[in-house]
Amino acid sequence: MSADPSEINENESIELELLLEAVYRKYGYDFRGYSRAHLMRRARQRMLLGGLGTISELTHAVLNEPEALQTLLTDLSINVTEMFRDPEFYLHLRREIAPILRTYPFLKIWHAGCSTGEEVYSMSVLLEEEGLLDRARLYATDFNDASVEQAREGIYPVELIQAYTRNYQKAGGLRSFCDYYTARYDAVIMAARLRRNAVFTTHNLATDGPFGEMHLIVCRNVLIYFNRELQNKVVRLFGESLIPGGFLCLGSKESLKFCRSGELFEPAVESQRIFRRRFDTEPS
Repeated sequence: MSADPSEINENESIELELLLEAVYRKYGYDFRGYSRAHLMRRARQRMLLGGLGTISELTHAVLNEPEALQTLLTDLSINVTEMFRDPEFYLHLRREIAPILRTYPFLKIWHAGCSTGEEVYSMSVLLEEEGLLDRARLYATDFNDASVEQAREGIYPVELIQAYTRNYQKAGGLRSFCDYYTARYDAVIMAARLRRNAVFTTHNLATDGPFGEMHLIVCRNVLIYFNRELQNKVVRLFGESLIPGGFLCLGSKESLKFCRSGELFEPAVESQRIFRRRFDTEPS
């Protein structure tokens, strides 16, 4: 078995497609539009950890063992995240986008692919400091139930807090970051007020519908794991979910340049991949 996902033999390719189809048909989780290189890396890693010889063996386990499905979902989740990740993004959000959001009497914000919630709490902190949290409703979604539950609890390893504090300061934080959590032994618990206006729920970008009338959508470093067709579908979903003039925030390596649905948006802060829903174009 090759360790290089770019070297996928015919049998592996067929087995991978059968795994994806099996997961979709039996459980409704649709990974068929994900990057095959990404999926192959994760499948091979799971085979190695589980002592499995082929992807077909992995498929058999997933179809017959509930714990194998949950393990695979965790493997395929995109969990590379941290508080105030890419601090410059949050600095621009604070300085250039928050003043526009302040003009609305009520805000709806969607964190799509929220993973374990670090960026949701980062947004809540920013909104509180900008006087916007009390008039905002945050929707934090991910396809993985376990990730959503961890995000809802807001409990994180204490050894990460030093790095998170540095990010917060670089992002223009106005207070001491310790104002936002309570330390308990080897973990910190984010302040309850930060999730008071948040709804944590499951949502699959590949198969589920839009969230309506959003003012801001944050989906950073998720689209890069999708193929071109699914990227286009998800960007159209975001266009349908945003009010005209609403904002879409993508990751530093993501772009709308080669996406058909990208015509729904115009750059707002191009250097930070923040786009604005156009007023003169409707999703087709």
